[in-house]
Order: sequence, then C-alpha cells, then structure tokens
Amino acid sequence: MSGMDTRLVEKVLAGDAKAASRLMRDIDDDAPDTSIHLKHLYPHTGHAHIVGLTGAPGAGKSTLVDGLIQLLRRQGKSVGVLAIDPTSPYSGGAILGDRIRMQRHANDSGVFIKSIATRGHMGGLSRSAFGIAAVLDAMGKDVLLIETVGAGQDEVDITCLAHTTVVVVTAGMGDGIQAVKSGMLETADIFALNKADLEGSEAARNDIKMMLSMRSQDRQRNWDPPVVETVALHGQGMDHLLQQVQNHWRCLKAGGLKDYRQQRVHIELMIHFRRLLLERSLSILNPGQRWQSMVDRVLDHDIDPYSAAAQLVEKVLKK
Repeated sequence: MSGMDTRLVEKVLAGDAKAASRLMRDIDDDAPDTSIHLKHLYPHTGHAHIVGLTGAPGAGKSTLVDGLIQLLRRQGKSVGVLAIDPTSPYSGGAILGDRIRMQRHANDSGVFIKSIATRGHMGGLSRSAFGIAAVLDAMGKDVLLIETVGAGQDEVDITCLAHTTVVVVTAGMGDGIQAVKSGMLETADIFALNKADLEGSEAARNDIKMMLSMRSQDRQRNWDPPVVETVALHGQGMDHLLQQVQNHWRCLKAGGLKDYRQQRVHIELMIHFRRLLLERSLSILNPGQRWQSMVDRVLDHDIDPYSAAAQLVEKVLKK
C-alpha cells in the first residue's frame, strides 16, 4: 500500500524507541500516510493499562506520574508516558520537553516519555493522543500514564482514552467544588488528595467523600472511588495510590472491559469520522472560493452563520 513502511511498523512492534518516536512525531504533525501505519498497528493494541491523571494546574500531577513510574519499574513493568502540554504561542509545539519533567527516567529503556501540545484542542487531550497511545501500546508497554494539560473543567474527555482516571486535587484550591462543576465527580475512578500535609487536607477529604456518597445514591457501581492521600514530592502515599490503580484495573478486567471498550470505540470512531468528513467536505467546497465567499457574506450580514453553514452542508451532500 502506498506510503506503507513495513520496516517502521515491525520496529515499533519490536519496541524500537527511535522508530516509535518517528511515528509519534508524524502523528502529531499530521503527516501523510500515518493512518496506514496505525491501521497495521491496531491489531496489536489493547493490552496496556491506560491510566489518566487530570486535575487543576499546580496539583502535582507530574510529580505523581514520576513517582508512579518509579514504583512500576520496581515491579518490572514497562511504562509509556504521554504528557499533554500547553501549546507554545510562538512555535505551536509543547512548551515542556520530553525529558524535563521526569528526567531521571529518561535513560531507562523500560520507560518512554513523550510530550505533545494540545494545539488548541479542547478537553485537555491532544487530537493526536489516541494515535500516540496506540503506538505506545503496540510497542509493548505494560502501563501508559497520560497526564493532561490541567485545563480544568474541559478535561472530562480523558475518560474516553483512559481505563483508570485519577483526579488529582489539593486542599485550599477549591478542587472539591471544581470537580463537581467539571463533571469529574462522575468520571473519577480515584481521587488523589495530593500535598496532604497542607492545612485543610482533612476537610477536603471529607468534602470529597461526602460528595461521593451522594453520588452513590444515584448510581450503582462495581467500584467505589477511593480518596488516596499523597505527598508525592516525598513519596508518601504513592504505594497506596498504585495499589488502588491496580485494584481498579483488576475490577475492570473481572467485568470483561466490555462497557469500556464499547465506549472508547464509539468515541474514537466519532473523532476519526468527524475529521475525515470535515476534510472531505472542505475539499469539495474549495475553501479558496465557496468557503471564502460564504465568509464574506456573513461579514456583510447578507446571511447569518447558521443559514450559511446549512447551505454549505447542502452543497456537500449533493456531491
């Protein structure tokens, strides 16, 4: 098939870090033919435990990830890390480099760390996150740790990618209330109350537990989200956090992972469908002519944007 580099796919499947880096870069840059490689890697995915860490900026997500890497490596597990960073307003790339956050693991062959930029994608996840996670999975990583940008309320979509979602909160930052507002109360599998040595942590823990107890009255669950207190900077509580993460994974596998897989396939299929549909539609409309003509009409108040969009859709459907 055109554009297919079988050697690249074979190297990724063999765990070659350089080949994986090349493919991830192409995915993030939306290079041509990357979808062909991903098609061939897809049958080899579905084995890694994907853990998402989300929460407000400053809660200590990177420090928690660093601690989890260390503990997982002690267990002999290989780890892939995907850190989703804010987009640089100048370069369009990730502000933080691959090896700045977790530098002590950078030379460990059992750890692969990749930073990517959101590039304006809403929801805390990059548009390329699914593809890069698939590469990490296919290259044989046992656990994938995905740290979101820390955008706040829009980070709910981490649950579309992760098996286990860890919401990181701290005392004094209003995270308990924020979690309710953002919908994270409904999506969190584990709450990590980080910096638990700070004043107000006990009150924060009680608030979260109270809100969780209210939720349990409305939903039947096979898993009750625990609140794990940590001081990640000093390694306190990290063993307990990892234990709960692995307990949740065992709980999911015991249930066959059917509901999760169905939800994830639905979301991922929708993402790819929308993207291809938009690309095909724009090619039909010819952005340099029809699209710009409609933009000009909206600017002149000759037509409203809702009617303009409807007319453009009609033109695409008639093709």
